[in-house]
Amino acid sequence: MFVPQRHQTVTVPVGPVSVGSCHPVVVQSMTNTDTADPESTAKQVAELFHAGSELVRITVNTQEAAAAVPEVQTRLHDLGVDVPLIGDFHYNGHVLLKKYPQCAEILAKYRINPGNVGKGANHDKNFATMVQCAVDHQKPVRIGVNAGSLDSDLLDDLMETNAKSSIPQDSQAVFLEAMVQSALRSALAAEELGLKREQIILSCKISKVQELVRVYRALADRTDHALHLGLTEAGMGPKGIVSSTAALAILLQEGIGDTIRVSLTPDPGGARTKEVRIAQQILQSMDIRPFLPQVTACPGCGRTTSSYFQVLSQEVEQFLVARMPEWKKDKPQVANLQVAVMGCVVNGPGESKAAHIGISLPGTGEAPRAPLYEDGVQVGTLEGPTLAKDFLERIEAYVARME
Repeated sequence: MFVPQRHQTVTVPVGPVSVGSCHPVVVQSMTNTDTADPESTAKQVAELFHAGSELVRITVNTQEAAAAVPEVQTRLHDLGVDVPLIGDFHYNGHVLLKKYPQCAEILAKYRINPGNVGKGANHDKNFATMVQCAVDHQKPVRIGVNAGSLDSDLLDDLMETNAKSSIPQDSQAVFLEAMVQSALRSALAAEELGLKREQIILSCKISKVQELVRVYRALADRTDHALHLGLTEAGMGPKGIVSSTAALAILLQEGIGDTIRVSLTPDPGGARTKEVRIAQQILQSMDIRPFLPQVTACPGCGRTTSSYFQVLSQEVEQFLVARMPEWKKDKPQVANLQVAVMGCVVNGPGESKAAHIGISLPGTGEAPRAPLYEDGVQVGTLEGPTLAKDFLERIEAYVARME
């Protein structure tokens, strides 16, 4: 297990979940339902929770949404779901948190965007109102700076100062510095208003990989606050997945980041839970946190003329996902299980021996039998029409013996 040297030393309790310091990196997600519809919102929160999201953010943008938060919580309790809910506030959070104290009390954390709390004197007043609500209800706050809604007054001031400098920086460097300063200044202001250091999480989210890396490195060098990572507006499909993975992997490898979210644009009608699976897979692929048994499968070549190894790989993965909720009740160590499904003799035996349990299927011209390996030792062969069923039963038996 890879344990990166973490930059941030402050621990922030978010309900029952601890964020920061030596605690595991936490997976977060967000609903895309109208929170004023408590039935659909609770349903999606439950789906995200069951997929593995440890924190779930919901939009609180209207009076109807704020008023619905208690019913969302009630419905979640009825579903047997206990997950911290985070309220996402922009523009009118100071009004909603004051007017709906039950909403303020139920939410486990508030997300405040310092670029969207007002201008001039109203900025400081509205920010102070939201922080005071957090203090009154003893709630942590994520101060979330976004490139698309950066405090324009702060940016203008820094641009003007830079223009007068004898060695001015390029405009993008100033922009990234403005993001960092917005987060740090807001955190300092929140502490001066009474919020404790261990109640503050910071983020500076932007949509380009290299810029995200730059801004978080700068932020981590200048504060010990817990940090929330995410490439905002990552996009959809392979672009969103690859970009998010590239950005988060670099930072996590350097010990930067305490919560992560993969902000994917879902396919029309697609499952919102995909972003949770990707976040988990990033952490697991980097050997930071295990979540599910992993399947090693070859890509196929001219020696694997049959598609059977592809079908079996998919069937095995679906089986592991389906069985994991039951297995982890008594055997959480099953999350570290490695299963190999290989397609020919070239790498099949070697990869199967390296896994906890593996099978090497016959390639073109090979004998129609599949050697089975457990803990590096061949324990038999499988063949015939029940091969898939037999292999799944061997996996089940292997798990039963795990200690």
